[in-house]
Amino acid sequence: MADRQTDGGIYREIRQYITMARIKTKASQVTASRKSSKKTSSSSSSSRRTAKPQSPDVSIVKKDIYESEDDEDEEWFREKPETSSGLSKNQPGDPIEPRKRRFKSGTVALREIKKYQKNTDLLIRKLPFARLVREIVMQEFGQDAEYRWQSVAILALQEASEAYLVHLLDDTNLCALHSKRVTIMQKDIRLVRRLRGE
Repeated sequence: MADRQTDGGIYREIRQYITMARIKTKASQVTASRKSSKKTSSSSSSSRRTAKPQSPDVSIVKKDIYESEDDEDEEWFREKPETSSGLSKNQPGDPIEPRKRRFKSGTVALREIKKYQKNTDLLIRKLPFARLVREIVMQEFGQDAEYRWQSVAILALQEASEAYLVHLLDDTNLCALHSKRVTIMQKDIRLVRRLRGE
């Protein structure tokens, strides 16, 4: 029984040496080393035990599955290679990724309001608005009506519609503030349109 245990230890050392050689060398060299390592005696395996090749960027983890008399009672798994610095993750002195700053509720909204009030650019995309205009014309005048649109005409329609929407939402916001609310609702828009006589 003791001879069997020592043979198992020798085979474990040989298997570890083969695994390390597989990482460093090609497949042909690995098979040659496997054949030569099986024929060696216990003295040569003890000398190999002292002179193991060490790989700085790859670590080997031994995983015991079950103990049996067979040679394949253990499996050797190769971990992922470590970082280029050779250190594991989250070491002291490593650069820390800056967290995204969270603003109070309403701060970003006020910033966007100031940003959009400063410029006079159009907020609706031009191509979707042009498609919407053509779709409304086809619904009103029928599918057979083929109208050609100048780009300046569609641009004028977009300017007018955006100005109308801005004023409508401005009055809607006043109605929401009048009812001691911050959020505008559909009933505010209905009230504004009724007061305007639309």
